[in-house]
Amino acid sequence: MDEEYDVIVLGTGLKECILSGLLSVDGLKVLHMDRNDYYGGESTSLNLNQLWKRFRGEDKPPETLGSSRDYNVDMIPKFMMANGALVRVLIHTDVTKYLNFKAVDGSFVYNKGKIHKVPANDVEALKSPLMGLFEKRRARKFFIYVQDYDENDPKSHEGLDLNKVTARELISKYGLDDNTVDFIGHALALHRDDSYLSEPAMDFVKRMKLYAESLARFQGGSPYIYPLYGLGELPQAFARLSAVYGGTYMLSKPECKVEFENGKAFGVTSEGETAKCKKVVCDPSYLPDKVKKIGKVARAICIMSHPIPSTHDSHSVQVILPQKQLGRKSDMYLFCCSYSHNVAPKGKYIAFVLTEAETDNPQVELKAGTDLLGPIDEIFFDTYDRYEPTNQNDGDNCFISASYDATTHFETTVQDVIAMYSKITGKTLDLSVDLSAASAAEE
Repeated sequence: MDEEYDVIVLGTGLKECILSGLLSVDGLKVLHMDRNDYYGGESTSLNLNQLWKRFRGEDKPPETLGSSRDYNVDMIPKFMMANGALVRVLIHTDVTKYLNFKAVDGSFVYNKGKIHKVPANDVEALKSPLMGLFEKRRARKFFIYVQDYDENDPKSHEGLDLNKVTARELISKYGLDDNTVDFIGHALALHRDDSYLSEPAMDFVKRMKLYAESLARFQGGSPYIYPLYGLGELPQAFARLSAVYGGTYMLSKPECKVEFENGKAFGVTSEGETAKCKKVVCDPSYLPDKVKKIGKVARAICIMSHPIPSTHDSHSVQVILPQKQLGRKSDMYLFCCSYSHNVAPKGKYIAFVLTEAETDNPQVELKAGTDLLGPIDEIFFDTYDRYEPTNQNDGDNCFISASYDATTHFETTVQDVIAMYSKITGKTLDLSVDLSAASAAEE
């Protein structure tokens, strides 16, 4: 281990593994270590026995739940937008050859006490029970504007500069009511609260376009895809990729102490040996004095014997509960996956309810979500703290990822990865890839 590396990465969470892969592909010499004896860190995937040990201590799971090894329960469950940044990263690095994806069945939104399919284009808007007749027509016009909008074609702008006009001003031009704005902003554009309404509309419109393009890509019921066997496959796929490009992986490395000289990181010590490096990349747990707590996620993990009711029997689904519908400061998310993605035995479904915690009682706080699930075989509640870095990268050579948020899709996670990549390398990650290249890995 007494060698010099360009970068040492600590922790095999998803963000760290993606960065390790990208940096290895770039030709950097990378050493990747983890204090745990498994991949994934916070974003690991557990079988049934591991899940039981983590949340119930010594108890054994009931035999009625089936074989432990048929379960792959992701601790940070997130779907991927089919046309989104993570899929582009996967194709850019060619890691798709190690993974098989399957489309997610449904994308739904909670509105006025009921679950509805998210209408994603002008045709679906006309059919949606979320809106009355006149509102449907207004929404249809707005969807057509978004679909036709092209940044490079002024004719499609209808006289609006979306870098100056706010999302609220754009929406008011089409006369959409608050109810419609609620599901478009949160379930289509995937904003986590309503602050986007006061910001330039460009990002809002681009997010809507991404949703529609992702939906069109598979002609399925949602814009999302998910790997067979769950997200636990992703860190391992990036580990393989890194190894192909000469990266070195070491699990079960205790302590992993970052060494500093004049305030700058120069290496990492484990078991009495120090590996030298120019830069350290890690999750918040490896440098706790360089991060601050910014919030907390409450989650419920459920094992069920049926799909979420009112989701058209979808075997995999996301339901977004906008903050306004619940009288909260932030949205709540339902995530469900099943044996169709090989994450549970036949007939079993894994559901998550997640939100940014506003209290210390996840059981009560998540009730609006768990009440929508129907009968539950087993349920586990917990919370985890969210951290973000406070250090100056150029001052200490340390690049720390932010903790995972409550969203059940990958868009925020990948933005953090792309920003970190730019800080580490000083260049922009080129994601202008041919998305058809991924089709071989999809089902």
